[in-house]
Amino acid sequence: MNNLKIELKWAVIFILMGLVWVLLEKSFGLHDRFISKHAIYTNIVAIPSIAIYIFALLDKRKNHYKGQMTYLQGVYSGLIITLFVTLLTPISQFLTTMYITPDYFPNIIEYTVNSGQMTQDEAKVYFNLENYIYQSVLFAPIVGTITTLVVAIFTRKNKG
Repeated sequence: MNNLKIELKWAVIFILMGLVWVLLEKSFGLHDRFISKHAIYTNIVAIPSIAIYIFALLDKRKNHYKGQMTYLQGVYSGLIITLFVTLLTPISQFLTTMYITPDYFPNIIEYTVNSGQMTQDEAKVYFNLENYIYQSVLFAPIVGTITTLVVAIFTRKNKG
């Protein structure tokens, strides 16, 4: 486990960033009065998400691999971070729903129904904690793997 301290640290940082992001969304009204804009602005979270992977792999290269890291070593490290993020995601989703923004699901259900995007029943099936945990656990490894494969290209440093 000692070899994975850096990955665990950055996975926790990633989850904390996600929680702060949700707090910012809520404070800017994207979970209530500007909920119609939520789907657009929530995607900006990709910027700090990618940055965290960059910083994580640079940290791994510097402090574990002594300044040298192959592409495969970077991929391995990034995939471990992704695994930890995936495992922590249900906790993050629970904290978000229960404590940070408990009115989000009722608000988004009302918005999607009133805008004609879904029926009440469809919206209730889609917008709930269980479904969001399920989606997050599927989404995290896919996006984390893609991010890792790209970021590892730019953070590798071979002897030379």
